[in-house]
Amino acid sequence: MAAYFQLLRRPLTGSLPAPHWPAGTQLDHYRDELAPAIHAVLRLTQEQGGGRVPDLHTWQDRFVTDAEFDPTLCLVASNETGILGVAQCWTSAFIKNLSVHPCAQGQGLGRALLLHAFQVFKQRGEPYVDLKVLETNLRARRLYESAGMLFVMRDVVSEE
Repeated sequence: MAAYFQLLRRPLTGSLPAPHWPAGTQLDHYRDELAPAIHAVLRLTQEQGGGRVPDLHTWQDRFVTDAEFDPTLCLVASNETGILGVAQCWTSAFIKNLSVHPCAQGQGLGRALLLHAFQVFKQRGEPYVDLKVLETNLRARRLYESAGMLFVMRDVVSEE
């Protein structure tokens, strides 16, 4: 049975809602020393959502050598206990991954990261931001749609 993703888009014209961060949240961006913790959150949450992330060294090598890599576009949310969420974005105004550790889910962190990514891309002069979501990931789709993301197209997930 084929798996499908949906391409969603958020226009960045007009005013954007401000993110509301859970208490104690600090925002940072990708640095090599954070890679193991970022990878752990991505791996844990991608498996939850039906995706997959390769081992740490493969992931890090592919990530930092990608032509669209910009460390300031890998948004990292943490608190005193560690990294709780990651929005891994590309320079093409594309959100590659949005992941929130299970211990922090349901507290608004995913929405805050998403809205912050919208603001970052708007400041960079982008007219819109895109992402792909597995059609079966209803929780993520509800979040994205509630943040103003609109359906663009449906396609078959290709095997890597």
